[in-house]
Amino acid sequence: MSVQAPSSVVMVRPNRFTPNPETAADNSFQSIPNMEAAEVAQRAQNEFDTSVEKLRGAGVAVHVFQDAAQDTPDSIFPNNWFSTHHGGHVAIYPMYAESRRRERRMDVIEMLKRNYRVAEVTDYSGLEPDGLSLEGTGAMVLDHIGRLAFVARSHRADPILLERFCTRFAYEPIVFDAANSLGAPVYHTNVLMFIGTHCAMVGLDMVKDAERRDTIVERLQESGRDVIALSEAQIGEFAGNAIELVGQDGLVLALSSRAHAALTVDQKERLEHSLTLLPLDLPTIESAGGSARCMIAGIHLAARPALSGVTT
Repeated sequence: MSVQAPSSVVMVRPNRFTPNPETAADNSFQSIPNMEAAEVAQRAQNEFDTSVEKLRGAGVAVHVFQDAAQDTPDSIFPNNWFSTHHGGHVAIYPMYAESRRRERRMDVIEMLKRNYRVAEVTDYSGLEPDGLSLEGTGAMVLDHIGRLAFVARSHRADPILLERFCTRFAYEPIVFDAANSLGAPVYHTNVLMFIGTHCAMVGLDMVKDAERRDTIVERLQESGRDVIALSEAQIGEFAGNAIELVGQDGLVLALSSRAHAALTVDQKERLEHSLTLLPLDLPTIESAGGSARCMIAGIHLAARPALSGVTT
């Protein structure tokens, strides 16, 4: 098992997928598909199924859960409401948008307990009535090797709760401001940056403070990573919203086909020094403002000996 890259993941197959109007206010990556709602939902399911098949074909173990709710348009993005950590730790998070709070489901946590070694579950979701939110590995991009939590300030990452999380889970917070050229803050850090074992990609131009920009690069390079700068245009194509996984032949980088197309030849070559690129076709799903990374919740837990196959 890799420290940074998991070999098993959780994904949630959507039921009534649609770009969420409640989150559109601070998610500038969202768009409105020019088709009927039923077609949007069906296309998202098809894209999801094809992505799962491609991940499994690469040797990644995928635990699929079917959403059955009628009022969870963002359920396809489970990485925001829970995360897993080496040593048997699981965290459950408070969500900013009320509609997203309905995505939490205990059958996912129970599956983790059955199939993996879970020592403790820390649940922060009870802090929602206090107006606190910290949307998991959307709000935080975690360097599991350097024990760093990179966080772009937003409504989705309360500083008090971030401090609690970092103290409890032993991460050092690296907090910064990031915005597009129109001044709109980046809503989730994981659209801005990806951290792998040997490389990282960051939308450095969107980090306005030069000192913080240099700090981000320096701290990532401390672990020997090749840090690749992404332009604002590439971030807009979801090039930063990727996740490194362990497949049957080594490290793979799951990213969308749109993100893959936005990378330059040089950037792809630098990435391919340490991993294999695995593009996923997600045009409909990306209309909700998230891409490949948002869909995949990595499992950084030791498997129990009885684990065989995957849950569907």
